[in-house]
Amino acid sequence: MNGSVRGFTLIELSIVLVIIGLIAGGVLVGQDLIRAAGVRAQISQIERYQTAANTFRGKYGYLPGDIKDPEATQFGFTLRGQYKGEGDGNGVLEGISANNTSGHNCFSEFGGELAMFWVDLTIAKLIDGSFATATPTAVINSMVSGSTIDKYFPQAKIGNGGYVYIWCGGWSTYTSTTGDSLNYFSITGTPSTTAGWGNTSGEVPLLTVAQAYAIDKKMDDGLPQSGGVLAMAGRSPWASGGPINPTAVRYETNIGDFDADNGGPITSATTNPYYDVDNGAALFDTCYNNGHTLQPEHYSVELNSGAGVNCVLSFRFQ
Repeated sequence: MNGSVRGFTLIELSIVLVIIGLIAGGVLVGQDLIRAAGVRAQISQIERYQTAANTFRGKYGYLPGDIKDPEATQFGFTLRGQYKGEGDGNGVLEGISANNTSGHNCFSEFGGELAMFWVDLTIAKLIDGSFATATPTAVINSMVSGSTIDKYFPQAKIGNGGYVYIWCGGWSTYTSTTGDSLNYFSITGTPSTTAGWGNTSGEVPLLTVAQAYAIDKKMDDGLPQSGGVLAMAGRSPWASGGPINPTAVRYETNIGDFDADNGGPITSATTNPYYDVDNGAALFDTCYNNGHTLQPEHYSVELNSGAGVNCVLSFRFQ
């Protein structure tokens, strides 16, 4: 032996690089397949719940949660309360923050008809899982966290620690006496296991912008502020993006849109706009924007490659 070390030939190096490329490509393809599977699973889950609600209505004459007495008890469901939002048969699924004549609303997901929706579907054996903790008159205004949430709502198939819940109407136009008679499924995350989720806390983003866009495109029109799939949540109606203000020579500031950094809708043109109106710089915590134009809002897939977990989606009952 002469002690020399044999190096790699160009052919050998090429083979190694090809193998590395195939492995890297396989990993990326695998990740894409996993993401696509999550989107399909989430769509299927919402469609199954929609079918279950329609089946319930066809059999019992009311939406689950909204069925009133004496029909509820005659069919073997839980006795309903005496106040609005506790099983009144009006077609609008409402929650309650108090067990009285004015306690009903569209956003107390742990109370009234909004919670009983899942109880009725459980008793009717129309969905998988068991969500039978709520009662029509129970008021939960404190924070609910951790595994307790699992007793009320099903986990969202998209993952990320989210849940599916129900809300009604356009919260910004809802009053104590009237709603807009629209019911929605929504998928959302929770603030945290320590802060919890309750009547006084808002929903938080669950979906990346890319996931929200993929779901909307497959189920609806692919636009965040039109159709039956909307980028908004029950307690924080994000779908009211503000128009361009030509008198102030300012671009779109998306008042009402969701600011993921601050955990709530933007409330003024001078605080937390998706676009810095002074510098025209794009921020990366947006679910949707209109790119400083008069065009309709679109999902912000061009920002951070749509990877930001910035979106909540709501699905109008069909």
